[in-house]
Amino acid sequence: MEMVKSIHADIIKDEQDQKQEVYQVSTMTALLDGVYDGDFSLGEIPEHGDFGIGTFNKLDGELIGFDGEFYRLRSDGTATPVKENDKSPFCSLTFFETEIVHRVDRPLTLEQLGEELDEILPSKNVFYAIRMDGAFKKVQTRTVEAQSKPYVPMIEAVQTQPIFNLEHIEGTIAGFRTPQYANGIAVAGYHLHFIDKDRKSGGHVFDFTIENVTIRICKKQIMNLRLPQTEEFFKADLDRADIANDIAEAEGSPEKR
Repeated sequence: MEMVKSIHADIIKDEQDQKQEVYQVSTMTALLDGVYDGDFSLGEIPEHGDFGIGTFNKLDGELIGFDGEFYRLRSDGTATPVKENDKSPFCSLTFFETEIVHRVDRPLTLEQLGEELDEILPSKNVFYAIRMDGAFKKVQTRTVEAQSKPYVPMIEAVQTQPIFNLEHIEGTIAGFRTPQYANGIAVAGYHLHFIDKDRKSGGHVFDFTIENVTIRICKKQIMNLRLPQTEEFFKADLDRADIANDIAEAEGSPEKR
């Protein structure tokens, strides 16, 4: 009887821990080095989360998901549901449970909103999943075009990415706030993706101006890091001298490059 109780307690603990974790596939430093083919099948997503962002093999699109529904956002501006046999070289997943609700009904840019949220978050030293639903005056996005071998580093790959300026649009932004000490594993600060209300277009968020949105946030205190079992990852040079600048150049707005 005691053994049964122990097993039951362990199961409950495992479920509680999973709800507290960000399931991270590979690292941002690997992506920077051109490791664009991973072995994580997106058919595995339900085991690790109902919410998340990332990319696809060959950098062929941006991944966004919430409410258990995941989409591929391609460089032609389209959005399509993820297929089970799609694979990702880099993504962050979690089970989303709202802990903080924050409403904004005035114009705020991404930088301004980040400063406001940083004031209300309990700590800057843990991870947060963030979801925004509502209306935006403008959302500036990008989606890198699919790459061909031999792959160039990500800093080069983003030079030709199409930029979209979506104006007076409703939709959902999903992503994470990662502590500075985890930069290189993920993207420190706010890393966000957008999809419109009709689930037809979107991309990686450079910037936005809010009209009226509801923001939901949940805190995550565990990171579960899954590293690829691929030759490309094993041979990648992940000892980057200036990770912060490289990530800023690959992920930041075109005006800041």
